Amino acid sequence: MRLSFWCSRTAAAVAAAAAFLAGCASSGPAKPSAAGPGAASSPAWQRPDSIAALGDSITKGFDACSLLADCPKVSWATGTDQQVDSMATRLLPHSTGAAPNRWNLAKTGATMADLPGQVQAAVGRHPAMVTVLMGANDACASTAGGMTSVAGYRADFEKAMRILHRSLPEAQVLVTSIPDLRRLWEVGHSSVLARSIWRLGICPSILARPESLAAADVRRRAAVHDRVKAYNDVLEDVCGQYPICRYDDDAVFDYRFTLAELSRWDWFHPNTSGQAKVAELAYQAAFGD
Repeated sequence: MRLSFWCSRTAAAVAAAAAFLAGCASSGPAKPSAAGPGAASSPAWQRPDSIAALGDSITKGFDACSLLADCPKVSWATGTDQQVDSMATRLLPHSTGAAPNRWNLAKTGATMADLPGQVQAAVGRHPAMVTVLMGANDACASTAGGMTSVAGYRADFEKAMRILHRSLPEAQVLVTSIPDLRRLWEVGHSSVLARSIWRLGICPSILARPESLAAADVRRRAAVHDRVKAYNDVLEDVCGQYPICRYDDDAVFDYRFTLAELSRWDWFHPNTSGQAKVAELAYQAAFGD
């Protein structure tokens, strides 16, 4: 997750964080909807033989292995680290990180406006399955008022799904919910170290003034929380219009991440343990076994 379980939205904040740190010693999946484009002719959901992962810094493993760096080997979607047991590891057991059947096309800092371009990149690889986890950066604005509008978020997701369905009508699509960003504040705001890092500019719409319980700050955090829920509603609704698209039924959003599952460099992105949990939730949503 810049992002996106959570990344700083500014280069200045990233540089400041580096300087600061340098000085510090279930049940089965719901059946896909029968409604939507191509419902009558689409194939049944099945285990794929190739996967393309789209999204932001969460899917890229940002800050999971080293400071201010992507670490795709621990990606919940396509990673090769055995501790994570990624979707690709579970579904493509004979593949390796270099094998031509898993592609991590996510980009740290991406927003939903970038998803159509990522879809275009995936189309050229003809994956049997596409995973999507996108939206934390849309909520991680400099202020709550700067968040991507729900209408804009929907328009970009609809565009991406149209391109994907038109170009790869048989590709299975797994859409995971955006994590609950307010939960990060809840578990971290009592930590002096976490608050110190967050004050450098990480996701200020939710994490600015982390120690404050003033009414304005409580309302700001609630506004971000509600916006993320609205984004997830969009993901569920649009995905439901396609017969071989599955949404995780808010599994990632509902999961109560702990500090032990967050990066020790930013207390925002998932670490290896956090990535493993996302992989487990996503796999259960897709296959339920």
